[in-house]
Amino acid sequence: MDLPGNSPGRWLVTGGCGFVGRNLIRRILSRPDVTLRIVDNLSVGSKAELARITQFATTDSDALGHPSNKNRKVELVVGDIRDDALAIRVAEGADVIVHLAASTGVAPSVADPRFDCTTNVLGILNYLEAARKCAVKRFVFASSGAPIGECSPPIHEELAPHPVSPYGASKLAGEGYCSAYSRTFGINTVALRFGNCYGPFSSHKESVVAKFIRESLMGIPWEIYGDGRQTRDFVYVDDIAAAIELAATLDGIGGETFQIATNSETTVLDLARSLAAILQSHGIAPPPIQYQASRVGDVKRNFSDTRKARTRLGWQAMVSLDAGLRRTVEWFLTEGKPSNTAPSLFHSRRQR
Repeated sequence: MDLPGNSPGRWLVTGGCGFVGRNLIRRILSRPDVTLRIVDNLSVGSKAELARITQFATTDSDALGHPSNKNRKVELVVGDIRDDALAIRVAEGADVIVHLAASTGVAPSVADPRFDCTTNVLGILNYLEAARKCAVKRFVFASSGAPIGECSPPIHEELAPHPVSPYGASKLAGEGYCSAYSRTFGINTVALRFGNCYGPFSSHKESVVAKFIRESLMGIPWEIYGDGRQTRDFVYVDDIAAAIELAATLDGIGGETFQIATNSETTVLDLARSLAAILQSHGIAPPPIQYQASRVGDVKRNFSDTRKARTRLGWQAMVSLDAGLRRTVEWFLTEGKPSNTAPSLFHSRRQR
């Protein structure tokens, strides 16, 4: 993909040790003359996992800007996005901020709405303020379809939002702040509403694809909430990373929101069937399905109209669901075995 010649050289990525973060970092470090600063509290990803994709130096927040750290290509700052003073220190000198760090998921937000709010709302406010005070003109925000809530799909950018979960409400607040900082302070903010993202480096994720693969390797039954006919728009993580890169580099899109998904609707049952067939091709018998009550805050149908992303970003999903699931299973089998699974159990599951 050819990107503009004035592409940013100095990137700040919050949540860079996480699932999307590591896939994005691997992508942007393939470009010449890029330096990268990562902020992460290591609650999900780890230093060891980051080290599997790049060499880096850990920088103490008090040492940021010290001459001895000046030539570091990749540095990790361990910290919390709720720390407003830290946000300003790490944003100094950045050309673009990609804000991925968040408390994710509907169920955790229902269990603890206050934590969801303080992390997601104050977190993005801190980094938008850092962008304003440090004159960072590009800001990419990882949102989701959750702000829209229950509606007749496909979701598109002109629909009025009516979130049904605290998570959706906090992401909507983030989109609102992005719009405000674009129009008030001239920051080129872009909000990307990701579909249900899956792919390599997702061993910690609790979303359905990673969870089903992990449970298959551990011999744990698959749980489906409701009747399994609920639909989602599953998008492969490489396509997500490509959208982020475009949002960070293209001109003329400040203040905009984009649906980043595949424009296709898949039921959870159909996903389970496809995944079961792929697992069986690797000699892994998928476990039985156990049906549970529907979860509070979950929507029944969800997929996205991605025409705006095609026309304004020049982006569309390139990886089919079958190809993406195969790549994800292969990654789990070679690199992403569950950390709480004994090696003997893991290998026995692979050979079945």
